Amino acid sequence: MTNKERVIAAIRFQEKDFCPYNVQFTSQCRENFLNYTKAHGIPSQINNHITLVDLNLPLVELPDKKEYFRDEYGVVWNRTGVDKDIGVVEDLLISDEEDLEAYEFPPVEEAYIRERMEWLQASDPSKFRVACIGYSMFERAWSLMGMEDLLCNMIVEPELVHALLRKICDRNLKTIDIALEYDFDCFHFGDDWGQQKGMIMGPDHWREFIKPYVSEMYDRVRKAGKFVSQHSCGDIREVMDDVIEMGLNIYQTFQPEIYGLDYAEKLYGRLAIWGGISVQADLPYKTPEEIREITKNTLQAFQKGGLIASPTHAVPPDVPPENLLAMLDVFTHQP
Repeated sequence: MTNKERVIAAIRFQEKDFCPYNVQFTSQCRENFLNYTKAHGIPSQINNHITLVDLNLPLVELPDKKEYFRDEYGVVWNRTGVDKDIGVVEDLLISDEEDLEAYEFPPVEEAYIRERMEWLQASDPSKFRVACIGYSMFERAWSLMGMEDLLCNMIVEPELVHALLRKICDRNLKTIDIALEYDFDCFHFGDDWGQQKGMIMGPDHWREFIKPYVSEMYDRVRKAGKFVSQHSCGDIREVMDDVIEMGLNIYQTFQPEIYGLDYAEKLYGRLAIWGGISVQADLPYKTPEEIREITKNTLQAFQKGGLIASPTHAVPPDVPPENLLAMLDVFTHQP
């Protein structure tokens, strides 16, 4: 089987020769891993099953402020702290209806999207090819309005929140429509809704404010015959039935410290899982031998299918390279 065929078999809960896997790194972790493998004469190639391109424009560092970056929406991210891959929002751009009316949403950069999609279309066809919009709905809204204000406005200014989300969704749909002109397999949406226990905005507000717009995006992708994948960290069990009914094919990321591997049984045949190896509780702290056992147990828990094995997030820099190699050894030497 090809890598693509294994991923599709996992999504469809069909028989395959072994479990597909994929590993993504933060920039700092990638550097650590490559330096370690080079120093020890270890091959660094992973043979990931997925090729993914992000259709968000790359951030641009401010010329007068080192480690401050502006994204395509004009949001400035302060990366002077420990987190060098995301950072924290420096200044909020929208606080009320007047701000929303004055704010000019950035045009869709069609040339850039086509360039990225042409690259994806020309990439290795034996891999599962995925196009992605990060910060696709809730995260984009809070990056503009602020987390606290967005959540409060869901109660005190619901029309303002809907107006903001409508504009974000419309822009995303334009990006999706351009991408769907190309040959690829899946559209992936990044948008954290969960926290360690339960959802950030609660299931009722998610259904009122997030679900309608996400459903539109899923529908657009599914009508084009593509798979739909959704990233959300945290616990979203309260709306898992909703996203399945909406047509979601792959849920990323499945955090075992939140769900427990037994929860996989409840999703079998309904929703494929992307994740399973914890970057929060296991990869940074366990020994290589413990990581081997954890990885084996995870693959065993999903032996009937439905798993794309992976760390639960882009691997952070506090994960020892030895632990990554232990996990990869299990991935690449499956019976």
